[in-house]
Amino acid sequence: MKRLNWRILMTGLALFTATTTTAWQPAQGPLMTRWAKDVKPDKALPEYPRPQMVRAEWQNLNGLWDYAIVAKDSARPAQWAGQILVPFPVESALSGVMKPLGLDQRLWYRRAFDVPKKWKGKRILLHFGAVDWETTVSINGRELGTHRGGYDGFSFDITDALKPSGKQEIDVAVWDPTDDGPQAHGKQVRHPNGIWYTSTSGIWQTVWLEPVAPDRIESLKVTPDFDQSAVNIDITTFASPGGEFTIKAQVFDGKKVVVSDQFPLASAKGRAHSRLTLKIPKPKPWSPDDPFLYDLKFTLQGDGKTIDDVKSYFGMRKISVGPDADGTPRLCLNNQPLFQFGPLDQGFWPDGIYTAPTDAALRNDIVMIKQLGFNLARKHVKVEPDRWYYWADKLGLLVWQDMPSSSVGDNRTDRIRAGNEEAATQFETELRALIEGRGNHPCIVMWVPFNEGWGQYDTARIAETVKQLDPTRLVDNASGWTDHGAGDVQDMHHYPAPAVLKLETNRAAVLGEFGGLGLPVRGHTWQAEKNWGYQSFTNSAALTAAYLKLVDALRPLAGKPGLAAAVYTQTTDCEVEVNGLMTYDRALVKMDAAKIADANRGVCLSAP
Repeated sequence: MKRLNWRILMTGLALFTATTTTAWQPAQGPLMTRWAKDVKPDKALPEYPRPQMVRAEWQNLNGLWDYAIVAKDSARPAQWAGQILVPFPVESALSGVMKPLGLDQRLWYRRAFDVPKKWKGKRILLHFGAVDWETTVSINGRELGTHRGGYDGFSFDITDALKPSGKQEIDVAVWDPTDDGPQAHGKQVRHPNGIWYTSTSGIWQTVWLEPVAPDRIESLKVTPDFDQSAVNIDITTFASPGGEFTIKAQVFDGKKVVVSDQFPLASAKGRAHSRLTLKIPKPKPWSPDDPFLYDLKFTLQGDGKTIDDVKSYFGMRKISVGPDADGTPRLCLNNQPLFQFGPLDQGFWPDGIYTAPTDAALRNDIVMIKQLGFNLARKHVKVEPDRWYYWADKLGLLVWQDMPSSSVGDNRTDRIRAGNEEAATQFETELRALIEGRGNHPCIVMWVPFNEGWGQYDTARIAETVKQLDPTRLVDNASGWTDHGAGDVQDMHHYPAPAVLKLETNRAAVLGEFGGLGLPVRGHTWQAEKNWGYQSFTNSAALTAAYLKLVDALRPLAGKPGLAAAVYTQTTDCEVEVNGLMTYDRALVKMDAAKIADANRGVCLSAP
């Protein structure tokens, strides 16, 4: 069965338990996308949320929850303000609430759910894709714990807090200081203006339940070794004492099994970490032109029985920096120089803020980037849900992944600001969670810990830490502004025209941002007046001509001057910033799409 088919099957098998009501409506936001009409309480992002570790049984908890906004130090509310559509942030129109959350306030959620009788004897895990920022979770009045971090997933084993039968109740309490605190928040601010946008607070990715066996596979780390025609897989399992357990691993090319092997667990008691190495015969490389993905299946066996099975996938690809025939450092994909060119991608939505209205909308952004002739997107100071990277894997889009920025450090001194030591520890905890949480996706080829000096500190150490966490990908020590000679690339920002830094011996020269050509399109803007771009135009023809002029200037820089990659600002308009290739509602490409696509493809072929 093809990958897409069994994902659809899993979705069909999911037990969706959100409360439905015809009374719910989205709030009246400034601008909506065409996908907003498809958002319903019983149809709120129903897709399986973890495409690289798939189990057959799950229960989606997206839908209508009770909510209340109270004083930060207040007890659990006795009365609820109404209903909110999860997983859309409280500030968004699609939540149905569209209210800000203040520094001195706490957002509470409540909902009931049933545990299917057939899950009896299983451990029940409660998963959150992401909640911004500090989240405390209780089941049936029993507090399970608190998680800090606005971008990484987290889970609780809720089994022991469940009642023997009947309705179960979840309470979630969230505090989010946004830009009033030093924590990573990207471009979210309390008072949006210019390049700073509406904040996201509370649950903004899928919430779901999963039944698992007491003995089970807990996590997977999948690392292709392109040069050795192999894939290395680190499996973390939990096994009971006294049993003998094995892992059966299979690799599929479509329906055909190309590898099948069986391994004993490293330990048969408690948590065990096992490394499997699978040789791939006649491997098919993954690339933007041919994004071939192998399917994986892992089966945990004990006493001759299947206890757990998990499906995943991977792409055979390698990213590196290497010299071309003239000795110029280039970005190489699968050992061949490839000029990487694409837009800065902010991942904001006018109706869902941080949360795309539907999976089709999420996919559409990647489809459009590809159709416009690009092979790259720089995901800008935001982390997306797993399914965005799934579509990038499947459709063939290279990704530079930023860490969401903070105000922890001072880039002028490269030191932590006084009083922010605890925040620095939290920043590095979330940076590690980003790399571990998204590290299986073949689309990601570069980690970017700092953007333009925002919160930048200990740059060389942070770059080396990232490299140690993931030696298989490139590291951009700082995109723009304050380079410290670390990492794999030197990165400059230059508006509006492209430029290239003086070449170095070992690090590739990249242009992390340029362009920013603006055009407001009446009827498709966040507000009617006072929109802005780095350079403004009044019609599509003039904008197209200016863009083509920039690309004409960019193309020769990819030759002898040695530019290895470029990032154009940006995929879409974003609130009052109208620099997008598309309008904020994704309704229009603002330039002549055919002309710019041809020009973009020409740039991608410019490097030797």
